[in-house]
Amino acid sequence: MAKFDFVVLGSGPAGRRAAVQAAKLGKSVLVVDNRERVGGVSVHTGTIPSKTLRETALNLSGWRERGFYGRSYRVKRDIDSSDLTNRLGKTLTHEIEVLEHQFARNGVRTIVGAGRFIGPNKLSIRQTAEGRVAEEVVEAERILIAVGTEPYRPEGIPFDGERVLDSDQFILNPRVPRSLTVVGAGVIGLEYATIFSALDVPVTLVEPRARLLEFMDQELVDHFVYHLRDQGMALRLSCDVDRVEFGDDGCPVCVLSDGRELRSEMVLFTAGRRGATDSLELGAAGIETDERGRIKVDPGTFQTQVSHIYAAGDVIGWPSLASTSMEQGRAAACHAFDQPLPKGGSNFPIGIYAVPELSSVGLTEDEARRRGTAVECGIARFRETSRGHIMGVEAGILKLVFDITTRRLLGVHIIGEGATELVHIGQAVIELGGTIDYFIDNSFNYPTLAEGYKVAALDAWNRLRHRDGAVIAFRGRASA
Repeated sequence: MAKFDFVVLGSGPAGRRAAVQAAKLGKSVLVVDNRERVGGVSVHTGTIPSKTLRETALNLSGWRERGFYGRSYRVKRDIDSSDLTNRLGKTLTHEIEVLEHQFARNGVRTIVGAGRFIGPNKLSIRQTAEGRVAEEVVEAERILIAVGTEPYRPEGIPFDGERVLDSDQFILNPRVPRSLTVVGAGVIGLEYATIFSALDVPVTLVEPRARLLEFMDQELVDHFVYHLRDQGMALRLSCDVDRVEFGDDGCPVCVLSDGRELRSEMVLFTAGRRGATDSLELGAAGIETDERGRIKVDPGTFQTQVSHIYAAGDVIGWPSLASTSMEQGRAAACHAFDQPLPKGGSNFPIGIYAVPELSSVGLTEDEARRRGTAVECGIARFRETSRGHIMGVEAGILKLVFDITTRRLLGVHIIGEGATELVHIGQAVIELGGTIDYFIDNSFNYPTLAEGYKVAALDAWNRLRHRDGAVIAFRGRASA
């Protein structure tokens, strides 16, 4: 029986970062993954393929140029499944090869197989190769569970992999339907709905909640919803899908809770995800999960209820971001081997790769007010910046939230082209305790979308300088 210092179940963002960190500490490390190649959900069915699909759609559809050339403008007139899969295959191959090289370079051993607990420190790994099945038992001093998630499938929905699909089924064989109904307006649902809307596919979005993206700034979401409707997307909020039937033509029909029927060529269910823990036999190790297969951990160390077993990544729930999962995995590996925990910032950015992108860091305006903080906000509209006009940007705002008393930046909220890149400027200022003065005093490259930070700061300053009937000098500077 082979023995390892550290066994990692799953090779997604949390698993890979933890494995490499432990290897760099001189530990013997084994990564177990039940896919044919490493990468986990992130590489095979999640983050990387969905973002690659988005980039392909925006490039081939000419969406970024329609502000100048009109909504009928397209780079490629007829876009089919081969257009989507060609770029996808190249990107995934590159990602996997980079990861395999990283593991090899750091001496991390990998096994393709399904792992399950047979004791607190023992795992049985079932390997299938060339029609043969082999079982290998390994022992580990420390274990990390980083198996990620799988799509949640509501009972009674006739998933067939052709007309009614979950998000994993869809990305494994992406197609361009003539019409699409997306059930579930979470991050995944919004990304796919807007990608296909950009391809001029008629899209209907169904969501049981009355508001989209409740964790985002309300003003940003309002701007997003306006853009969705302006692009022709049909929103069916505050209602759910009771059942799915098939018409005489074979097309699925979603029957909603309010009695309406939605007919489309394809239905994509993105009704949340659940931890991929069913096959792990966690009970043999003394670990329990919640109703969605997620594992509870200590938020500082990522230890489960069994001290030598850790869990990280999407399998532990919110925020379920590739970026935070990587840092969770690294922190778990450091704690497992008595190393100081990384001093990560308290503000992590959220990125939603819809069309257009949304990104946020820090407090929303409503959150700040609920905490009793007096705030003022500034807005920059991308279409009013020189760079935005050059790019033909139609949608996009950058919103800054400032504490009135201290002038510190509390939150940054962006929708529009490049939002997930731009947000890091604000993230750094928040983490370093920066104030409105940083944006007003410093110059930004011109013309750039990043200049929106200065525009938004000046917009807030125009209101801050006249508070309670008195002029706040701000060291005598004048507003533009």
